[in-house]
Amino acid sequence: MKRLLIVFLALTLVVGLVYGGTKGKIAGRVIDAETKEPLPGVNIVLEGTTLGAATDVNGYYVITNIPPGTYTVVVSAVGYRKITVKNVKVSADLTTTLNFEMEPEAIGLPPVVVEAERPLVRADLTSSQAVVDAEQIRELPVENFQRVLTLQAGVVVGAGGDIHIRGGRSTEIAYTIDGVSINDPFFNTLGMQIARNAIQEMTVVSGTFNAEYGNAMSGVVNIVTKEGGAKYTGELLLYSGDFISNRKNIFFNIDKVDPLNNSVVEFSLGGPFPFLGKVLSFFTSLRWENNKGWLYGVREHQPSDQPNFNDANNWIIPVTGDGAIVPMNPSWNLNSTAKLTFRATSTVKINIDGLYDKSWYKSYNHLFKYNPDGTYQFRDENYKIGLTLSHALSNKTFYEFRVSYNYQKFRQYLYENPLDPRYQPVERLARPTSFTFYFGGTQNDHVYRDSKTFLAKFDITSQVSDYHEVKTGFEVRLHKLDFVYFTVLRDTLKYLEPTIPEITSPYHNRYTRKPVIFSVYAQDKMEYKDMIVNLGLRYDYFDPKADYSRFIWYPDPNDPTIPPIILRDTLIARASPKHQISPRLGVSYPITDRGILHFSYGWFLQMPPFTYLYTNPEFESALFVGTPTFGNANLKPEKTVAYEFGLQQQLTDNLAINITGFYKDVRDLLALQRTRISQEKVYNLYVNKDYGNIKGFTFSLVKRRLKGELLAATLDYTYQVAEGNDPNPDAFFIDLKSGREPEKVLVYLDWDQRHTLNGTISIGVQDNWNLSFIGQYGSGLPYTPYITNNRLELRRNSERKPARMQVDMMFEKLFKWFGLRWSLFVKVYNLFDNLNERYVYDDTGTAQYTLAKQRGEGIVVDQWVGKIPGVHSSDDYYTRPHYYYPPREIRVGFSIGF
Repeated sequence: MKRLLIVFLALTLVVGLVYGGTKGKIAGRVIDAETKEPLPGVNIVLEGTTLGAATDVNGYYVITNIPPGTYTVVVSAVGYRKITVKNVKVSADLTTTLNFEMEPEAIGLPPVVVEAERPLVRADLTSSQAVVDAEQIRELPVENFQRVLTLQAGVVVGAGGDIHIRGGRSTEIAYTIDGVSINDPFFNTLGMQIARNAIQEMTVVSGTFNAEYGNAMSGVVNIVTKEGGAKYTGELLLYSGDFISNRKNIFFNIDKVDPLNNSVVEFSLGGPFPFLGKVLSFFTSLRWENNKGWLYGVREHQPSDQPNFNDANNWIIPVTGDGAIVPMNPSWNLNSTAKLTFRATSTVKINIDGLYDKSWYKSYNHLFKYNPDGTYQFRDENYKIGLTLSHALSNKTFYEFRVSYNYQKFRQYLYENPLDPRYQPVERLARPTSFTFYFGGTQNDHVYRDSKTFLAKFDITSQVSDYHEVKTGFEVRLHKLDFVYFTVLRDTLKYLEPTIPEITSPYHNRYTRKPVIFSVYAQDKMEYKDMIVNLGLRYDYFDPKADYSRFIWYPDPNDPTIPPIILRDTLIARASPKHQISPRLGVSYPITDRGILHFSYGWFLQMPPFTYLYTNPEFESALFVGTPTFGNANLKPEKTVAYEFGLQQQLTDNLAINITGFYKDVRDLLALQRTRISQEKVYNLYVNKDYGNIKGFTFSLVKRRLKGELLAATLDYTYQVAEGNDPNPDAFFIDLKSGREPEKVLVYLDWDQRHTLNGTISIGVQDNWNLSFIGQYGSGLPYTPYITNNRLELRRNSERKPARMQVDMMFEKLFKWFGLRWSLFVKVYNLFDNLNERYVYDDTGTAQYTLAKQRGEGIVVDQWVGKIPGVHSSDDYYTRPHYYYPPREIRVGFSIGF
């Protein structure tokens, strides 16, 4: 392994280093229109930039190091008519091919000016990839980039809103902004938001991505932010609205409409820095949103209310609340970005960028419907600061040096001060039956998560010949993770005032860990006339820098039952560093000038989320209430082997299809194993034991709007089967005395959606008006049925929830006034107010009713309705508004831009 690492480092020093995802290139050939001979020495430049190239003796040229965006390309040569091509779109990691035939210059003939069209098929696309630019995002009824992501083929949204790509877990997606990861290190999910008005381009790689991407097994979402140009640009958007629905039998208070309930302000400004416009430019954006939500409660009770149910025939329930209607899933968010671009010379550029993201929200808890002040609040505060130095050594070679610092903070508590006297004893959460709401009490847990990540990368890319673009790069990430969890103790006997438990208590856990990640890769993009090949190899190194429990019989070294013959010091060991190698291969083969076949194959490995490595850092079990769970710092990397085969076919000048089949074999997935040491001693341990198998195909259709046309449309269909081991801990039950271990059984995963259909339609006239729709259909997600009469739980995920269908709409009218661009717009989400079910009752398979009342459950409660204040019917209890997706929402606003 050490020799392999040395080989990689040597390759890095010889060839150079790059971390992809932020730059594209333009390449092609220039010939004489009459003789068809190549023209050497022709100048090709990007207007308004310092980027350009000259053709070689064979007429070939290449321009690298181009930020994604739309450009005007100017082609000139002595004795020939100048050619200007407008609206040339460049995307990260892709080659935009522009070939030219130049006509001899003649007196009286003007220069040639043409309008470029983005190609519907790309010869250099060796795996599934979707590119969405700022203009497309602007036209759609969406609020954030995640919504755009869910419209792509192969993407499924789970019941909890988690995003899955091609059947993988939500923790298997890499999110990057300007080449820097923004994943939450604790859970490897999206760690921070970015406003849509700051996005220049978003690329979604759902196939077998290249070797430059790591620590992901399902997909990569790469965002490139805007930067200031030679002209000033700016925009201000103001809009607000509310949820408007006639389903008040489910959504309490939904018929009370306030047009200012959900308000949004967006602002962006960019351009040359005053007095330094040629060398310094800037771009900044801001988005603020305040949303009261659609789920409400009633303040009948205060958290301090103390019910008494000692006498079954005389419940005493204080009702001291003011009866106010209280939002129970409100939120607000502030997101801001800033970027300074310093063009020191024609070949050196420095970007300094920052991202700030702050959120506050509450999550609906049905049991607190009439005690809404007793539920947790959640706070996120994140920022990213980065510096990128880009230096073009020639028009074919450039390097980048990038450093960044990410800070992510999460807080969960009811009151910020854990000693706040408003915290109540746990007895206040008592209920006389399981079919009633809470009549008082507070949620007493505190959770603090802080992660600090320092990243350094030194990268280079080089077009070493007409056919080979070589990339290689390395990256170092240093994490610092701080975690604190405790339950505020208060009761009527021992803890008369709120108390923070001792660190040795099972109610109090904390740790600080500093894992280290290093990676290096090499990749060659071979672009021949009849074939394009992406060939790469990646090496990843991970050191958890933590201990783990190595003896399965006694995971807790402080267990008093450990025999004296066993040395307690030997029960804990240092976790070993992990190494992993990932080969990647992608091939694209043009069969006609409009049809392209592609095949790709690769190994994709990633470490499990850190929270599962470091859970229960004191290895406590003796004092644990319930079944203790142990983290495992010695977990191995999870592994996916993926295959993909597809066809891109352009049918007409404005219509194309893409058909892709895929298969994924997933091994060593994270699982929770339950182990029984004796009759009394059972514990859970995170292990690499899960297995997954995903297969399916996607079909995409794109109808492009040509000049003078009104209609543009997309259609994406995904069929897939996602199976894996039963994730229930009992599925991996091990009895150490008998040696019994159950047979593995494949079940449908929670996010296994058999059919997913997404469509967008945009009708309009540029700079005048536009009407757009998003339509989505998803077949039912699986659930586990339960036969209550026999108290029998059937096979896990063996039945299906109802399908989900939704249409969103946006209409915008644009006009100019006083030299500014104005627009008036309306957005409608869930246009037809569909009642889509997120969760269901396991005895009926629907959210609309349960068989509980037929079994006599709730009778005890119903007999006191109207007789004892504060008691509500079982029908109220079983009407769960959070079991449904949001009802219809309408937002109206305007924008001003220049």
